Amino acid sequence: MRNQPFGTRLRAAMDARGPLCVGIDPHQHLLDSWGLPDTAEGLASFTYGVVDALADRVAVFKPQSAFFERFGSAGIAVLEQATIRLRDAGALVIIDAKRGDIGSTMGGYAAAYLAEKGPLACDALTVSPYLGFGSLQPAIDVARESGAGLFVLALTSNPEGPQFQTARTADGPTVAGAVLDGLRGLNADSDGLGSFGAVVGATISSTNENLDINGPLLAPGLGAQGGTAEGLTKVFGAAVRNVVPSSSREILGAGPTGLQAAADRANDAYRTVLGY
Repeated sequence: MRNQPFGTRLRAAMDARGPLCVGIDPHQHLLDSWGLPDTAEGLASFTYGVVDALADRVAVFKPQSAFFERFGSAGIAVLEQATIRLRDAGALVIIDAKRGDIGSTMGGYAAAYLAEKGPLACDALTVSPYLGFGSLQPAIDVARESGAGLFVLALTSNPEGPQFQTARTADGPTVAGAVLDGLRGLNADSDGLGSFGAVVGATISSTNENLDINGPLLAPGLGAQGGTAEGLTKVFGAAVRNVVPSSSREILGAGPTGLQAAADRANDAYRTVLGY
């Protein structure tokens, strides 16, 4: 139930449970390592195993939609059910789908993921701004109305990202800087942490961009992808308190019997660095 804005609920959840965000990324090799078939049934066993082990002890989860979509409607049904179970346990769910379109099409995505009674209703959605920041307006409107949040791609850590993200706009700032400025504006009137966040890779090293957007900063790439708890301060500087550190393979790779210990270790490390 979204009785408060996403940013408020996110801060409260991280204060209570620690800042860790567990990515649920059911790669085929992870299903294999768990002794599960690469089928919708194996996906369900894997996903519900993660949910049952961690839903009541981790603040935030980030299922990657692509790994559910690859199984068609059966996979989407697992994502839907996992999202319901996680939220019922008091965790927040960010669906990582990176949706981006214009007009009524973006409105359709918003209705599916961000509306309170949408079929895939989650707490926040990752979105792409590369049809123009204004193209996100339908999702922004639904998020505001329903108490949901958005995480907008800003400074991603994939090697292709800088081709667009560090390019200069006609007005002078970089594309990433323009995205961050847009988010800063959306969060300007927030009482506490805003609900409109940026995706900033934990492995980008340092940046000259101003990451103080008065909103959350989703930081994928920790653990197996090379990002470290200690490195977060270098990347995020004074904004580090607003980081949502996301780790997937480091935790999921521990297997069904090692999930809780792996999540606890990661959460403790991020608590120390982020000041929780």
